[in-house]
Amino acid sequence: MITTDRTPHLVLAVMPDALQAQLDALRRAHYPPERNRSPAHCTLFHAVPGMVAAELTELIAALTAQTPPPPARIDRVLDLDTGTALGVLSPDLIALRDDLADHFHGLLTGGDAMPARLHVTVQNKVDRPTARALQRALAASWHPIDTTIPAIAVHRVVDGAWVSVGTWRFRHARR
Repeated sequence: MITTDRTPHLVLAVMPDALQAQLDALRRAHYPPERNRSPAHCTLFHAVPGMVAAELTELIAALTAQTPPPPARIDRVLDLDTGTALGVLSPDLIALRDDLADHFHGLLTGGDAMPARLHVTVQNKVDRPTARALQRALAASWHPIDTTIPAIAVHRVVDGAWVSVGTWRFRHARR
């Protein structure tokens, strides 16, 4: 279904509560406070056009209903030049994202049209020496975290703020 809504929609992988709290704490500690307006997050898509929002949420609802929670590993520290992120390795989540990207082919722009490089940004828009210092510190003590992704969330982006559209939990049981 196509509507006249032009508001971009953000699609995120939801982290388990305890892990989310840990990632939020890292972000609060290292992200410039004046720019830190959102929780730590793993973005699947930055800007799905609002005109296909109903179709997007219907497809996510169908996919999550028939899919078990995808395993994921936060496995490495990433250099973002003026920031730092934690890499998220999840072939099953990438496959789901690829299904969505194929479905909306031609409507996705920028990084959303490219293969995913899943990550959680914990620092951005700092000077290079500050970013490198955090990367070294995290790399020296980082231990991979194994988890499962419990849900997918969609938000409308209105004047830079996130407005929740909904969250869909993965419901299919693993065999």
